[in-house]
Amino acid sequence: MKKLKIRDITIGEGRPKIAVPITGENSKEIINQAKRIVENQPDLIEWRIDFFTNFFAKDKLKKLANDLRKVLGNTVLLITFRTKKEGGNQELSDTNYFKLYSYVVANELSDLIDVELFHDKTGISKLLQLAHAKGIFVIMSSHDFKKTPAKSEIITRLHLMAANGADIAKIAVMPQNVADVLNLLEATYIAHKMLEIPLITMSMGDIGKISRISGQIFGSAVTFGAVGQISAPGQISLANLKQDIQDLEI
Repeated sequence: MKKLKIRDITIGEGRPKIAVPITGENSKEIINQAKRIVENQPDLIEWRIDFFTNFFAKDKLKKLANDLRKVLGNTVLLITFRTKKEGGNQELSDTNYFKLYSYVVANELSDLIDVELFHDKTGISKLLQLAHAKGIFVIMSSHDFKKTPAKSEIITRLHLMAANGADIAKIAVMPQNVADVLNLLEATYIAHKMLEIPLITMSMGDIGKISRISGQIFGSAVTFGAVGQISAPGQISLANLKQDIQDLEI
C-alpha cells in the first residue's frame, strides 16, 4: 500500500494516526483550542472551517491559518469544509465550495484538504490537480449520518475515490445495529487489500466506537479523537484513544 509521508508522520504505516478537530467559531476560540490540542500531541489537527464564522473572508482565513501554523509547529494540518448535507455546519454551493478550497490550496494554507466525493466531477478534478501541483494531499470523503450503506456500496465509493485521484479515501457511516458495524469493518478490510491508497473508515455513534480503535487490524489508517468538543458522534477522548490503540497494536 502507498504510504504518505507528511511532515513528521507516515500515514499508512504502523498504528493508526490520530486527528483532533478544531471547531471554534472565531479566531480566539480557534487559537485557544489549537493550543490545548497541541499540548496533547495528536498526529494531525483538523481545522473544521465550516464552524468558522468568517470562513469566506479570505484575508481573515489566511491570517488565521498562518497564526495556526505558529501554534501547531510541525503538526500536520488538515483543513476541512464539511457541507451540511454531509453532517457539517454550513450550506455551500458547488461554485463557492471550489472557490474556497482553491484559495486554501493556492495559498498553501494546509498540508491536507478533505474534498467530498459527491460534488461536481470537473470541479473535483481541477481542485485535485491544483492541490497536487502545490504539494498538498487530498482526502476524498463520503459521510452518511443516517444509515450504513450496503457493504458493496462502501467498497464502491472507496474505489471511486481512488480512481478520482484521492491520496486517502474516507468514509464515515451511521450504524443502526451491530451488523452495520461489522459490514463497515469487513468492507474496510476488503478495500484495504484491494486499493493502493490509505483508507479512513469509521462507524459513528456508541456502537461504532470499535471502528475508531481497530484500524490497524481492519485497515483504517487514521482515526479521529477529541480534546474537548467532538465533531462527530462517538468520538473518543484523545487520551483514551491513544491507550485503546496501543492496547490493540499488532
